Amino acid sequence: MKRISLTQYLIEEQRLHNKIPAELRLLIEVVARACKTISHAVGKGALGEVLGSAHSENVQGEVQKKLDIISNDILLEANEWGGHLAAMASEEMETIHPIPNRYPMGEYLLLFDPLDGSSNIDVNVSIGTIFSVLKAADGMQAPTEADFLQPGTRQVVAGYALYGPQTLLVLTTGDGVQCFTLDREMGAWVMTHKNMEIPADTQEYAINASNARHWQAPVKRYIDELLAGTTGPRSKDFNMRWIASMVTDVHRILTRGGIFMYPADAREPDKPGKLRLMYEANPMAFLVEQAGGAATDGQQRILDIQPEKLHQRVPVFLGSKNEVELVTSYHKPK
Repeated sequence: MKRISLTQYLIEEQRLHNKIPAELRLLIEVVARACKTISHAVGKGALGEVLGSAHSENVQGEVQKKLDIISNDILLEANEWGGHLAAMASEEMETIHPIPNRYPMGEYLLLFDPLDGSSNIDVNVSIGTIFSVLKAADGMQAPTEADFLQPGTRQVVAGYALYGPQTLLVLTTGDGVQCFTLDREMGAWVMTHKNMEIPADTQEYAINASNARHWQAPVKRYIDELLAGTTGPRSKDFNMRWIASMVTDVHRILTRGGIFMYPADAREPDKPGKLRLMYEANPMAFLVEQAGGAATDGQQRILDIQPEKLHQRVPVFLGSKNEVELVTSYHKPK
């Protein structure tokens, strides 16, 4: 099989579908280059003195790791000067980051979770970067938070980098899902999986079972049926997988199927979920749908949700279509 580079793929997509203008291609390539830099920092680990806590908190009130801050800075610095962005937003920052006046302002908005799965950093388990690209409104002068509050259906690009035994870049521009592997010797992203597809049926699920006592009734019902195995209503056994890194759990689902769940629970009724709509749920939902899967918040399609604030949280059910539809149906009133 002839391998093609990320750049060649993007240029050929533009020729075939006229969907990736030069400015957007540059943006994707700059984000991909930043992810290579983050991968290098992650790979150094203790040798680079990047492990451990930074002894600070992000806007979510979560303790930051050193690599959280490093990754955030890498993405900001890489994307400021190219002229393809109007502003950026990060899970690690309270508000948006406008492009400095000394650089030209572009027509796109970039959102990212710079390092997903922070709890896994110090134990050498796979982690990743999630990103999403929106188009700025026509005639926008000075970007504000309101300009970012677009439903997920408006995303023009979504993807993630996975820092594991191999460093991967998984990407959609709205025409299927492609996976590129970083050739570390060449420093190039090379396509290794084309048009990834999620099987409609599965026997694997991912959920943090330690929260079981807090789950709402529909989730308890669904999980109890899976646990009952061949003797229960589903008449088959299910395996549970949970890595506590959304990027890694979702990549497994894109590779071989499964359902990922992070539901709301009874502990904090004022918080409808843990995962952030703009930085995690929307980009992953876009990828999953492009691979033939489904993604809901238990009530509606995630991509149809109208965001109300930059750091909005939502419940998430995504992956193999038939399982997502089943657990979603359990949330519907009788």
